[in-house]
Amino acid sequence: MTVTGRCLCGAIAFAIAGPLTPAHACHCRMCRRQSGHYVVATGAPRAAVTITGTEHLSWYRSSDHARRGFCRTCGSVLFWDDGGDELSLNAGCLDPPTGVTLTKHIFVDERGDYYAITDDLPRFAGYDRPLDQG
Repeated sequence: MTVTGRCLCGAIAFAIAGPLTPAHACHCRMCRRQSGHYVVATGAPRAAVTITGTEHLSWYRSSDHARRGFCRTCGSVLFWDDGGDELSLNAGCLDPPTGVTLTKHIFVDERGDYYAITDDLPRFAGYDRPLDQG
């Protein structure tokens, strides 16, 4: 299966050869500030992702841990990269069918006060600490 995606203006496009990881909704302050709301992301092995239009791609080092890739033409937020073997992709930039399923909410301890999480998916404080563990 090949999944494709692109930025809003189409200057950057990408293709992923193979399945994507299960998606998570990230409610952290950085994702909310960058996107205007929470972000739903999935991932793929870096070697499986082909990006075209890289001359329009800019990277912003948002922390010591990671950088975020966006289109410098239209501002679409596309990627999150921690330098590992996997590249995270913002699910909203993917073309259907994606084969992706939302499986959890992360950083819910940083959730905005203007919305509620109304599904029954697992919720985590931080990336992988269940809420009931404080």
